[in-house]
Amino acid sequence: MTDTTSPVGRPIRSFVLRQGRMSIAQQRAYDQLQSVYGITYTPQAIDLNATYQRNAPKILEIGFGMGDATATIAAEHPENDYLGIEVHGPGVGSLLNQIEHRELHNLRIVQHDAVEVLRDMIPDHSLAGVHIFFPDPWHKKRHNKRRLIKPEFVALISQKLAIGGYLHCATDWEDYAIQILQVLSDEPTLINTATDYAPRPDYRPLTKFEQRGIRLGHGVWDIVFTKKA
Repeated sequence: MTDTTSPVGRPIRSFVLRQGRMSIAQQRAYDQLQSVYGITYTPQAIDLNATYQRNAPKILEIGFGMGDATATIAAEHPENDYLGIEVHGPGVGSLLNQIEHRELHNLRIVQHDAVEVLRDMIPDHSLAGVHIFFPDPWHKKRHNKRRLIKPEFVALISQKLAIGGYLHCATDWEDYAIQILQVLSDEPTLINTATDYAPRPDYRPLTKFEQRGIRLGHGVWDIVFTKKA
């Protein structure tokens, strides 16, 4: 999903670029629709209203996987504009296919590292919300340093949020939920919308994987903070 770049030393990637094989439908969508619904990374801020040709709340999703939840949210909330970031080609092809078939004119994709997209392309105070659903937990202790949710990354996200904008994280790993809650609580520009963990907001659909986990008694934790005035 992103590099966790530090001011000094080598960046530690929070993702491993496993492209995998695309299905025929994913490859077709990738080849034919990337130029229509994709936004090419550029090291300069973009005009989001011009990109979507309207003035509407802009919501960013980091690491959308195969894009099922992203497409559902965009379809159910046409009043918002959505920008999804993902590095893996099959997921990009899958979501491009859904954009076409569901006619999601309010959804665009950037296939690039999320830190660079946020840092370089997204204007400060321009986002109404940021979604990070089920980021890679890197559950082995020696790999915890690769986790996406770190203080410097959360500070960057907050910089891009408008006053009152929200950051919504969800994970099914309890130790990662504890870490996320602590990191967000330590960010002075954000405030928790709940005492600790939040109820799942109605806009976040349950995935098949999540439904199966719930049936097996697995926990899911939603953490939702907003930008202070």
